[in-house]
This record gives sequence, C-alpha cells and structure tokens, in this order.
Amino acid sequence: MGAGCTDPAGRAAAAERAVRAGHVRRLVGLPGTALGVNRRPAGLLHRSFLAWNYWWQAHLLDCLLDAEVRAPAPIRRVTITRVVRGIRLRNLGRWTNAYYDDMAWLGLALDRADRLVGAGRPAAVATLVDQLLGAWSDDLGGGIPWRRGDEFKNAPANGPAAILLARTGFLDRAVATADWIDRCLRDPRTGLIHDGARPDDRPGHDPVRVETPIYTYNQGVVLGADLELARRSGHGDRPAARVRRLVDAVADELSAGGVLAGHAGGDSGLFTGILARYLALVARSLPGTDDRSARTRDRAAALVRDSADAAWRHACWTSAGPTFGPDWSRPARPPARGRAERDLSVQLSGWMLLEAAATLDR
Repeated sequence: MGAGCTDPAGRAAAAERAVRAGHVRRLVGLPGTALGVNRRPAGLLHRSFLAWNYWWQAHLLDCLLDAEVRAPAPIRRVTITRVVRGIRLRNLGRWTNAYYDDMAWLGLALDRADRLVGAGRPAAVATLVDQLLGAWSDDLGGGIPWRRGDEFKNAPANGPAAILLARTGFLDRAVATADWIDRCLRDPRTGLIHDGARPDDRPGHDPVRVETPIYTYNQGVVLGADLELARRSGHGDRPAARVRRLVDAVADELSAGGVLAGHAGGDSGLFTGILARYLALVARSLPGTDDRSARTRDRAAALVRDSADAAWRHACWTSAGPTFGPDWSRPARPPARGRAERDLSVQLSGWMLLEAAATLDR
C-alpha cells in the first residue's frame, strides 16, 4: 500500500505498521513488554528507555486501541497487554507520577483498554482518578494544577481530567472542571482556549494571571470534556453550545484550507493529533437533531478528513511506510537528527489523525 491509497482504513493500517516497525520495542529486552522508543534513529538513551515519556506511551496505547476497534486482531491485543505492562515496569512499578495531565491520559487509555478488550487495570484507573479528585482546590476559582506542588492550573491537565471523571461517573466534578475552564481560560475574542492561569501577587494587577498561548491540544481536550457532558450529564444545551462554539473557533482560527495547524516536535508533536481525535468524536456523537448541531458535526468531520488527506499527501515514504511531519500542510522529511519527524509524538499524531478519519467512514 502506497501514497496513492484513498481508503481511510487502509491509510490508518499503514500508519500503524510504520509506528510499530519504527518505534515499538521490548522494554530493555524483557519478554512480555512493549513501549514506544522516543526517537528514530534512536541513540542509546532512547533504545534503553533511560529517556522516555510517560504520556506519549498513553497515546501509543490509545492508538493501538483505535486500531483494534478498526480491525480486531489477537496479535494486537497481545501488544496492548504488553504496552500496559511496559508502562508500569518502566514507571518503577507505579501507575502515578508528578504530573496530573500525564495521569489523566494514562487513566483514559487504561479505562478504554478495559472497556474494549479487558486489558486495562480497573484498580489502576481508580488510583489515577483518586489523584485527580484529590488535586482540586478553590485557588484561582477551581481546577487542578499541572503538577504536584505547582500553582499553575492549565487546560492540558483539566481537560483530560474532566473527560476521565465524566467517563468514570464523577459528573459533578467533571462539570465543575469544564465550567472553570470556560470561565477562566476561554478567549472572549476568538472563543479559543488559553493555556492556563496562575496567581499574580503584583500590586495593581488582577489576582489571576492568564497565560495566553493558544495550542491545538487545549482545544481538543476541552472539546472532549464538553462532549462527554453534552452526552451524559443532562445539563441542558450548555456543554453542547460550547462544543459548537469551539469547533467554529478552531475552523476559523486554527486551520488553513481546511487543514489543522501544526506545531513542532517533542511534546507539541502530539497536540494536533489530540485535537483531531476529539473533533472526530464530535462529528460522530455530538447530540442534537437541530441544524446547528448538524453543521457542527459536518464541520468537525471536514476538518478531520481534510487534515488526513493533507497528512497522507505530504507523508515521506520509507521501507516501513509513511512518516508524517509536524505540520500536515507541508512535506514531511525522512527522520534524522534535529528533525521533528524522528519523534514518536509526531508519528503518533499522524497515526491518531488517520484512525480518527477512518472512524468517520464506519
């Protein structure tokens, strides 16, 4: 299968094969384990997993689950189980770490693994949920911090936390979290979500200082949180209205020619793939039979499909398959030192996008 493939499921399958061939390895040779190597070609620190990223592994697990939904296969379920085991072993036998956004992502992936294939760890999910519940404070009007001991409260932690809390039955806290984001972090001019907020004790200043960078990641997690509430909580049209408003803002402010904006490598390599995941969920499951909701679903679907077409068209092809760039509107380059294309995060983002597009045809 090559660059001329037009089948969304076939494209997603090619992306899966490329990531598995280029990045997925045993944890230091331990049987029954698997993890994603941060970079390729990989130096010693990455091959040995002395350098790794906990939250990237959560998204590797989620992408494998996407693929399992698309095309169930016993061998993939084995890999899913091995990744779950690899994460815990590499994390020194624990499920938790110091970052609440990381823990929310792993909780979401493990909860989904349990629901879909029975490969998750319900007790681990409960542990991670307890961490998120315990992190809430009324400082800055609510929300949870980015990491333990920090005063900075941001969308990357609160968005996925709200999604997980909604999915695990803590709807009141999920509602409070989504409301805090909307109240504190939404840009009144564009409707997009700012990055976070921190205390400001400077004389003459507002006691809350909003950090104003705009990232695709933050739009995705807030779409996911409000979508869960619109589907589950019976809180009327308010969460659905926020979804409709944010999809319009993303389309108007964070896309060009229908293609979602990119970022770079490292952690930011995952940002736009996360947005695509939740746009596809909006396209498939935003409730409402009115014209406004139908328009939002159509607009979300178009962003995912157009971005997937662009990412596929601009992929660089190697013997393993497609390599994606951090900006889907530009040609990708072969992975090499100093290039974002070598990062697992960037390749997971492309794979996540193509899996999201494939769900729209099922």
